Amino acid sequence: MAAAAPKTWTVLDLLRWTTQHFAERGIDTPRLDAECLLAFALGCDRLRLYVDYDKPVDEAERARFRALVRERAQARVPVALLVGTREFWSLSLRVTGDVLVPRPDTETLVAAALDAFPEREAECTVLDVGTGSGAIALALAHERTKARVTATDTSLAALAVAADNAERLGLADRVRFLEGSLFEPVAGERFDLVVSNPPYVAKRDAASLPPELRHEPASALFAGPDGTDVLRAFAAQVFEVVAPGGAVFVELDPAQAPAMSQWFADAGLERVTIHRDAAGRARVVAARRGA
Repeated sequence: MAAAAPKTWTVLDLLRWTTQHFAERGIDTPRLDAECLLAFALGCDRLRLYVDYDKPVDEAERARFRALVRERAQARVPVALLVGTREFWSLSLRVTGDVLVPRPDTETLVAAALDAFPEREAECTVLDVGTGSGAIALALAHERTKARVTATDTSLAALAVAADNAERLGLADRVRFLEGSLFEPVAGERFDLVVSNPPYVAKRDAASLPPELRHEPASALFAGPDGTDVLRAFAAQVFEVVAPGGAVFVELDPAQAPAMSQWFADAGLERVTIHRDAAGRARVVAARRGA
């Protein structure tokens, strides 16, 4: 943004330059990333960029934007971590390096779980295992106004982020947060709905993953050499946690869906089904406990 720059940089100039710069760096969504970062630097929303596309951008604003562009292009820090927020299920969530950035694929799990309990004001108990930012737990609490939600995580730092999101969204009185692995924090309890987006990435694939993942917690990504360590343990233990007639939904890698389906069946769960994401990939495996 320096040597060959026009004398006055406008919003549109910055968007065009940055989009090209990001594309040359191999970033998948160069225009979207440029818009999000510029809107953040200017303290406005993305729509305002197009209303004010010919507005000059002063040096202080450009300096803020340059720093963000450098972090995105060179360090490959995800946009959500640079701006500190990510939208999920139409909810604005705070995110930090202590949690995974919520992904659109995970909305597949939320949609499937809501379909299992279609009455908005029906009373039910929900357990979200490995809550991270609280995305799944808070989306379900938001949509089911009488649900009593429990969210667990092994990371106290992640739970702090999730609890802050619950407070900001006005859901803190209906969601409790507990530290611990898998079902240890809720020993002896049963839930109508159990959901999880656990670690499921194979460690052997670490070198081939997008560089952005280096900025997210490895403990929330990797689960053994083939990525199934947590999934296996989850399937082996979940039967005792799901209430009779209740349901369980787990996000995973599409290649893991057949194995997870079998592990659920082996554990005594019934009506095992696979739900596909927007790209048609097997993304969620669900099952029921018989009544």
